[in-house]
Amino acid sequence: MKFKPTTLSGAYIIELEPIQDERGFFARMFCRNEFEQIGFGKQIVQINYSLTRQKGTIRGLHYQVPPACETKIVRCIHGSVFDVMVDIRKGSPTFLQWFGIELTGENMRMAFIPEGFAHGFQTLAENSELIYHHSAFYSPEYERGLRFDDPLLAIEWPLPTDIVSKKDQGYLLVDLVFKGIEL
Repeated sequence: MKFKPTTLSGAYIIELEPIQDERGFFARMFCRNEFEQIGFGKQIVQINYSLTRQKGTIRGLHYQVPPACETKIVRCIHGSVFDVMVDIRKGSPTFLQWFGIELTGENMRMAFIPEGFAHGFQTLAENSELIYHHSAFYSPEYERGLRFDDPLLAIEWPLPTDIVSKKDQGYLLVDLVFKGIEL
């Protein structure tokens, strides 16, 4: 695996290094020793899978607050998504900045999204499937979100925002008093 830093402090894009032969390929998606080299030593406690049927759908931007903050490792295994992370860590040098990247089944990239980041994506193809590895259990009482269309964040979604859940549309806008989360 190759860990490539993003423009956001502590966040990475991970490129798999497949070993190929006439049968196909083999690639490692997780190695605790390699993740410890970037400062991630927590245990993966939950693995989730999502299917989004329609192109243009936006999911997110979701995060959990302490004590349930989570690191996510996200990979698209079928289809294509524009994956977005937003740094919401109080005092971070990249506070309220976002980073987006296309994840596809073909490019085999993964996004490493640290604690204190909001995460979302927009599907660029129908029937897009994602696998998420989480360092904390889902805790609805600690779940929060940012609006996908918040003018302060100014995320440049690649497609018109056709489908967004009522829950995701209902998150409040970040305003000038949002101080972020403390880890």
